[in-house]
Amino acid sequence: MEMKYSKRYLLLQKLIRFLGILLVIATGLLIIWLYRIGILNDSNMLKAVVVKYEVLGPLIFIVVQIIQVVFPVIPGGVTTVVGFLVFGWWRGFIYNYIGIIIGSFILFLLVKKFGRKFILLFVKEDTFYSYEKRLESKGFENFFILSMAAPFAPADVMVMITALTNMSVKRFLLIIMLAKPFSIVAYSAILIYGGDWAQKWF
Repeated sequence: MEMKYSKRYLLLQKLIRFLGILLVIATGLLIIWLYRIGILNDSNMLKAVVVKYEVLGPLIFIVVQIIQVVFPVIPGGVTTVVGFLVFGWWRGFIYNYIGIIIGSFILFLLVKKFGRKFILLFVKEDTFYSYEKRLESKGFENFFILSMAAPFAPADVMVMITALTNMSVKRFLLIIMLAKPFSIVAYSAILIYGGDWAQKWF
């Protein structure tokens, strides 16, 4: 079932999706630049960055993580991995966890307030309707929990889709607070050490 939208809404939708493409390209260029100047492959330089921006650095990183969840066109996996590389595993996990949980909470509330129109600013209709069909299944909550724990699941989309259900804010927060640590750690470990693991096995 297709919904009718105003010209202003359709223009905003196109702008957001175009911005998403630009952000993906910009993220790729940023990674290349950080690698070339040594930040991503030099542990001493990473430590120097942490020491230099000991207070401001974590705050900026947490805000970036909140924004990339609330505005789900920014490649969040990249920033998650950078958090571990820059701050180390313990601090990186804590800062990632705080930013992602707060961002998911805000995203959930936004969809609760604005509904499908908010989701369709970021998600294509075909994709949205394929996920929306799962809302009618009895095992949807289990599917949501698995999506929050799995490292490569479309977490932001699932947060938005789940906000369309009658799930309470309290239960939503409980699920993501318990499930998110698994996906945060697993995703980053695979991307950071995956190459080394693959060489050992193949």
